[in-house]
Amino acid sequence: MKPLENLINVEKARLLHELFPQEIPALLEYVNGMCLTIQEDEQLTRNQWENGLLTVDAWLSFVEEVRNKIERYGKRMHKQSRLFADQLFDGHVAIYMVHCMTLYTTIRKHPNHKFSLAIDLLFNP
Repeated sequence: MKPLENLINVEKARLLHELFPQEIPALLEYVNGMCLTIQEDEQLTRNQWENGLLTVDAWLSFVEEVRNKIERYGKRMHKQSRLFADQLFDGHVAIYMVHCMTLYTTIRKHPNHKFSLAIDLLFNP
């Protein structure tokens, strides 16, 4: 295995899935819910957008892409770490996924402390 600092997002996501497969269905349900909420309140998102690194249109495209992939692959992502990682953590869409996972484990005070720590270790520099 490579050192942590040499892992790319896809590899980190696959490792997370393999370490915590029981957590993936609830995580994907949460992410899908966030996608739906953002899409339903698109105008609110546009009005409140203050991120100088990304345009709101880029963010909304990430949301759409993630939602489409979760809908397309569904429960297969629950069991297939490679599919989960390749579809949701390749390219810029990983920015949105890391955001969702961070909210999922911090704001919600996720009950599995080790899962929260793993996300922080793997994805937050």
